[in-house]
Amino acid sequence: MNLAHTTVLLWAWGSLQAFEIVEKENIFQRTPCPAFLMFDNAAYLADMSIELPCHCKPEEVSAVVWYYQKHLGSSHTKVLTDFDGRVLTEAAQVRVGSDMLARFSIRMFSLLVFRAQPEDSGLYFCGTRKGDYFYAYDVDIQSSEGMVATFKDQGQEPFADDYYGSLHVFTTFWEWTPCDRCGVRGEQWRIGLCYLQSPDLSPRYRKTLPDVVSCGSQAVPRKLRAKARDHPPELLVQSCMVPCRKTTTTREGVMAIFNYISKVGSRPWVPQVPIQFHQQRLGHGLIISCPGARPEHAVAWDKDRQYLYRTQYLMGINRSMRVFIDHGNHLHIRFTQLDDRGIYYCWRQGVRVAGFRLGVTSRGHYKVSFSDPETRSAVQLTLLGYLLITAIFVTIHLCRCCCSLFRCCPNFSH
Repeated sequence: MNLAHTTVLLWAWGSLQAFEIVEKENIFQRTPCPAFLMFDNAAYLADMSIELPCHCKPEEVSAVVWYYQKHLGSSHTKVLTDFDGRVLTEAAQVRVGSDMLARFSIRMFSLLVFRAQPEDSGLYFCGTRKGDYFYAYDVDIQSSEGMVATFKDQGQEPFADDYYGSLHVFTTFWEWTPCDRCGVRGEQWRIGLCYLQSPDLSPRYRKTLPDVVSCGSQAVPRKLRAKARDHPPELLVQSCMVPCRKTTTTREGVMAIFNYISKVGSRPWVPQVPIQFHQQRLGHGLIISCPGARPEHAVAWDKDRQYLYRTQYLMGINRSMRVFIDHGNHLHIRFTQLDDRGIYYCWRQGVRVAGFRLGVTSRGHYKVSFSDPETRSAVQLTLLGYLLITAIFVTIHLCRCCCSLFRCCPNFSH
């Protein structure tokens, strides 16, 4: 390729990039900012990653600043930016329970909050560093702790709607997820969040339907919000069956090596997905996460050839469960035993993506940490035992003192 062709290609590429930038700027030119600031209501389940686009801004503003308030008019406002609109955070670096300031990112004027928690509920403002607001959201993060699972194959039905006079409380379900497995019987589910309808809502909050917002919205008066607390989020589960797509996962060069080794001796075991090895101490807990999975994804777990279906292993079905799957798609193993050894496979969106070979050992040094729930439970039980013994000791001596004072007890010294 000569110099002239190269120059033409570079000019065309630069023109294309300029065209894309102009198109993105035109989005804000075509979307005028409202004269009176309104709040868009948005509801999510805890541990989800959310994106809040800044749908409008003046043309002269090149970088936006995001602000957060727990309640409208609050004196405490968090600034979620470095005032240049370039704060970046990767989702893989965010841990559960991190502060919101460590879990947000700003990309193309949009605010991203990773692993959102119920404490993150509130009002989010898109504006400038001077404090001028263009767009705002009313975000409701609903907790998954009291989430109720409904299994359609067992004939179960979702919660009925609740009526308190003019207040109507109901569940709004999302779309069904894809089947979590392929080639075998799988499961799919849909998340249902709490919503309500009432004519007593604040007019400053924009609704998708007339007088309808999520139960934790700031538009709901406090007296109505208390009535909606008894309506938790729901999870509707049903069986499914889909065929697997044909994919070639092993490269030809690797297969040539395996074929050569098989001629010399026995053919080695070829894993179909990446396998991670982990050694766990006997009697301690373990939590396994599926790589790249989010709470809204269809995630399934298998142990060797055993399918761990949610109808049997979902958290909350049985309080005495030692192995269970939580609503964030994590696999929990409490008090690891020797028969827990094996390979645990993870499915994401109907495709098997990873495996975890778990080994259990009774030896080795275990670092004690108060972040470990088992360590906290052991400390709590020990303290309760000491408190109980102390209470019994004090009670016995108080009784002896009372008896000695009133001379109603025999003298045990003779």
